[in-house]
Amino acid sequence: MTGLSFALLATDGAARRGRISTAHGTVETPAFMPVGTAGTVKAMTADAVRSTGAEIVLGNTYHLMLRPGAERVGRLGGLHRFMGWQGPILTDSGGFQVMSLAGLRKIDENGVTFRSHIDGSAHALTPERSIQIQHLLDADITMAFDECTPFPATEEQAAASMRLSMRWAARSRDAFVERPGYGLFGIVQGSTFRDLRAESAAALQEIGFHGYAIGGLAVGEGQAAMFETVGFTTPMLPADRPRYLMGVGRPEDIVGAVQRGIDMFDCVMPTRSGRTAQGFTRHGTVNIRNARHAEDPRPLDAACGCPACCDHSRAYLHHLFKANEILGSMLLTWHNIQYYQDLMAGLRQAIADGRLDAHVGELQQGWVAGDIAALPPSSTDAP
Repeated sequence: MTGLSFALLATDGAARRGRISTAHGTVETPAFMPVGTAGTVKAMTADAVRSTGAEIVLGNTYHLMLRPGAERVGRLGGLHRFMGWQGPILTDSGGFQVMSLAGLRKIDENGVTFRSHIDGSAHALTPERSIQIQHLLDADITMAFDECTPFPATEEQAAASMRLSMRWAARSRDAFVERPGYGLFGIVQGSTFRDLRAESAAALQEIGFHGYAIGGLAVGEGQAAMFETVGFTTPMLPADRPRYLMGVGRPEDIVGAVQRGIDMFDCVMPTRSGRTAQGFTRHGTVNIRNARHAEDPRPLDAACGCPACCDHSRAYLHHLFKANEILGSMLLTWHNIQYYQDLMAGLRQAIADGRLDAHVGELQQGWVAGDIAALPPSSTDAP
């Protein structure tokens, strides 16, 4: 099969250290993809995202088809040129967003008809149209069109949903245009039911994809059920293809999934949290709006190399959010993306060194210890 390639470089238990090669560069795995839903990682420039060590970002079919339109992006040279990001791009198929439009969409064998959340205009999204849009966007990694099974679901409901997604997966594969450095990922569905996940994984491998995603998780099932499902699903997938857990997540979720054999992640959490004053650090999550930061001269995370931590104090970040200054969201988003990239780099190195369990233990100790409240600044510790 032509297309993108995946090299497995090291393992530590079920965890994997790998490298994905695409038309627009390589991605070291395990990798976290910042979410650029509408052609931008919110509050970040492309150069800022790149400076964190991020090698791949995510765009979204649903949002980009509504505005500015896939054909327009295609005429302007594709999403890489349009958004100024020259590295690899993965595009979500739009299925999750369309399925979330309760009361505004209708699903049948052919696909989904829906009304835009922006202006109420009518649209149709089929497997063929989703793949066409992602081709126009010039996505390095295209996702098969699927139905994200809601949770909770009965086994009968989950089976019907999964089998529809498998029929759509075959149509997605037929519509995909093979090109060197470009790939199509299938999406394993089946809720939390082992037999359904096995059926889905087998069906996708029969069709044949460049990579395999696990969908339908992080939708309310809880961490224990998610880990259990990931744990029994990853061994069902081919070892020589990348594995992507969609929509995950919190740092502790990512770490647990890496231990269970996942290679790729995406989530809006670091950017959304950055806009709401939540910062991820090696000592847990910090709410920079809290009054205890008002006169704290320390950086948010002393081990972080982002501008928020190198150039500014907690007191300044606190002030920006209290004053509703846009710079606060920009700096804290930058920090959160940097934290996630540092987290992934540490996991990659630990797998290569064969000390993943020890590294995870160290991470967990830092999170459990928590952030230490600052003492009132003195003349000796002023920045």
